Amino acid sequence: MPDSTKLETFENPRPGREYTIEIVAPEFSSVCPITGQPDFGTIIIQYVPNKLCIELKSFKLYIFTFRNEGAFYETIVNQILDDMVKLLNPRKIEVTGEFTPRGGISTNVNAVYIKENEE
Repeated sequence: MPDSTKLETFENPRPGREYTIEIVAPEFSSVCPITGQPDFGTIIIQYVPNKLCIELKSFKLYIFTFRNEGAFYETIVNQILDDMVKLLNPRKIEVTGEFTPRGGISTNVNAVYIKENEE
């Protein structure tokens, strides 16, 4: 899977405020692991930051690394969620993949993480 170690962050400018950041990557592509054909879609990330925010150029380069990866949609969305949770430790994050129809069937995959209250 793609190397998430190159993802960069910056400090949340308003750590005391709960607000949502939405990132939309409309030119996502990967490869079907069965047919080897390209798959296309839009990746949408909505998150409530904790102490860190994702730096967008590094995110774009991270997303591009999926282009040559043979993976199912479910694997991709969950991998992105896992990488973002590990990197950001957000209060809440949701990753959605809206994939272009193939064979007349469209697929959307959604994965959510909600941080448990720290005592």
